[in-house]
Amino acid sequence: MEKEVGNGCSSLAYKLLFSCPFGLSQPQLSAVFDESYDRIPHSDSNLENSTSQIWDQRVQKNGSLFNGKKFRYGGYSQKSGDGSKKESYVCLHLGLTDYRTFVGTNLNPSWEKFLVASEDDPTQCRHTSSPLGNGAIVETSDQKIVLLQRSNNVGEFPGHFVFPGGHPEPQEVGIETHEYCKCSKDSELVNKKVSQEMFESIIREVVEEIGVPATSLSDPLFIGISRRVLNVRPAIFFFIKCSLESKEIHQLYSKAQDGYESTQLYTVSMIEVEHMTSKMPGCHQGGFALYKLMVEALKKN
Repeated sequence: MEKEVGNGCSSLAYKLLFSCPFGLSQPQLSAVFDESYDRIPHSDSNLENSTSQIWDQRVQKNGSLFNGKKFRYGGYSQKSGDGSKKESYVCLHLGLTDYRTFVGTNLNPSWEKFLVASEDDPTQCRHTSSPLGNGAIVETSDQKIVLLQRSNNVGEFPGHFVFPGGHPEPQEVGIETHEYCKCSKDSELVNKKVSQEMFESIIREVVEEIGVPATSLSDPLFIGISRRVLNVRPAIFFFIKCSLESKEIHQLYSKAQDGYESTQLYTVSMIEVEHMTSKMPGCHQGGFALYKLMVEALKKN
């Protein structure tokens, strides 16, 4: 399913690339990591060359920038047996990209020129880096939702509200290049590790950003894929229950956070989140929309 939503401001518009309201557990979400899902360079040499120029300019201003590897979102496929929850699953198509290419394409002032006119999302974004981000809707034991306010030090959306999250990391799986897969005797094992990283990475992000112990978190449920319209950045979202109350989480956050990525933690009701979405990046607005679809589906079930 694909659904595009906006509120009159393109920076806050989002597109739901896939929704799974009942959530998928780890065995139900697979991944195929292959170079066929890597970015395709643009035929316009001037536009393509601008990717390096923009990165060089960024590095001159901020020498601490690190060109880390990221998984590139290249689409998904879906299969279901008899339509039951247990038999339906999703396979993520992932390539390899890096932060430098992300800055030079998705964050390029001319990012829209990299897009191809197509209704098919992977085709439309085949010239962009599109690193796959992740986010978690964390629900406390007293039925609140955890939100973070980004600090003014971050490069994207300073001061905005976001759900805990970041990126799944190829390095955690031991991936630096596609040669890793070519040299492996069992490509299925590589894909299995990549799939596991989708779930393990979101737990890591929640633990690091909020300060709660991993033992307080339920197994994540994959609820869908959101993409913000501004610079077409995709993210997968999960639902996680935390066994701690809001008060305990605030205490842990005050000791854990370093003040760089976020400056404040909020535990709020679903209605309050609704009022805060106007100051969320589009992909996180989409994450909240995925959560609402989950809540509605559970009410009907």
